[in-house]
Amino acid sequence: MKAAALTEFGGPEVLTLTEVPDPEAGPGQVRVRVRAAGVQHFDTGIRTGWAPPSVDLTFPVVPGNEFAGVVDQIGDGVTDFAPGAEVLGFTTTRSYAQYVVVPADQIVNKPAAMSWEVAGGFSANGQGAHLCLSQMGVNPGDTVLINAAAGALGTFSVQLARAWGATTVIGTASERNHEYLRSIGAVPVTYGEGLVERVRALAPGGVDAAMDNAGPDALRASVELVKDINRVRTMVSDEAAEELGVPALGPSRSAGRLAELVGLYEQGLIKIHIRNSYPLAEAAEAHRDLEQGHGRGKIVLVVE
Repeated sequence: MKAAALTEFGGPEVLTLTEVPDPEAGPGQVRVRVRAAGVQHFDTGIRTGWAPPSVDLTFPVVPGNEFAGVVDQIGDGVTDFAPGAEVLGFTTTRSYAQYVVVPADQIVNKPAAMSWEVAGGFSANGQGAHLCLSQMGVNPGDTVLINAAAGALGTFSVQLARAWGATTVIGTASERNHEYLRSIGAVPVTYGEGLVERVRALAPGGVDAAMDNAGPDALRASVELVKDINRVRTMVSDEAAEELGVPALGPSRSAGRLAELVGLYEQGLIKIHIRNSYPLAEAAEAHRDLEQGHGRGKIVLVVE
């Protein structure tokens, strides 16, 4: 099969289209013919040689941790899905390819009205937002701060906080993305020096919970703004979080969490903006696009 793979670590140019063996579904697994795969900062980390201890980086390495496609093979013991089922799901690597094999408990059914591009880029940011916001304890009536709110993760987080009843969601972004934030239900505020004062002016009653997707400075501002540090989380600033005493994120992704998010999408409470779509052969260009920063919405690969 064709895959966008690495035979060395480095810049985007090391991600090239190549042939790798077709995977086969084992017991409890499904093979999915991939139609679209989301592009994540996790994937760009893999490309440079970073990975959690549990991830095998033996070459060739195929990045990609979220996908959507059609089940075309099931292993022994799989009863919830059959060949032909349209699904979306998650893994750690291997999604930048024509086929991916995952345990059957890592996929859910794709709504008929959800496009392949949206489905392919739905799982990772959706579940990341769910993990963060649920552990922050976002409740009806809360005022919530989302740092880096215009990106794919921030977009999901703003809408999820509103879906869970937050009265006010303040989102940090560059000024060119402020109108976009208003369109998804956030009150925009500019990054940078003086952020704490600007947020306090917008929320004189205080900020109840805050999520950092921007970096250590945003995390420090969040800690200063939120009374209870247990209601602050970060997706990007682990060292600063340890220094400040911000709790680490807990459990990982699950099909149950993904199904809940798909339900919110079907109710019209979550909308995904696709910034750009690239063919699988242009995965390197998709990484360049993502690494420019300050983008709006999701980048996906379309797999033929």
